[in-house]
Amino acid sequence: MKYETIVNQPVIVAERFDLRPLRVSDAGLIGMNAGDARVARFTRSIPHPLPPGATEALIARAQAEGRSEDIWSIDGTKAGGSEVMGLISLERVDDGQSEIAYWVAPAYWNTGVASAAVEVLLAANPHQARTIFATVFQDNAASARVLTNCGFQYLGDAEAFSVARGAKVLTWTYSKKMI
Repeated sequence: MKYETIVNQPVIVAERFDLRPLRVSDAGLIGMNAGDARVARFTRSIPHPLPPGATEALIARAQAEGRSEDIWSIDGTKAGGSEVMGLISLERVDDGQSEIAYWVAPAYWNTGVASAAVEVLLAANPHQARTIFATVFQDNAASARVLTNCGFQYLGDAEAFSVARGAKVLTWTYSKKMI
């Protein structure tokens, strides 16, 4: 019998969903959604096609002691939604600085889930960050709108490698002062 790792990470309660630590049982839904080419192409790190064991490795990293990144499932079961409507994360990048990243399953695109998840995570600020950064690909205007609607300020252009695309992609970088 395999036991679930208990992660020292808060559950963050919102009206339509809860942000909760990943569970081993999330692997199927994460794999189904992250394996969608439309999701993978807008992330830096999700390969497409998704190789066997990738979601289990993600969950193991999310549950590891000493991790620098906290990952939450956007769990909509309390409002009749999926246990994994998407994922949202905060990675510690420097003292007092974290980077937010997220993806939402295509079934929940254009429903306000991404904006609501970013807002509730910012309000909780579990890393007690003074500044939170975010990067989006320039061909992902919807994600850029999420950030600007949540109070992020544009910093500049850059580029990042997309595993799914196998190429460098132009990005917009944003920041939000928290404290």
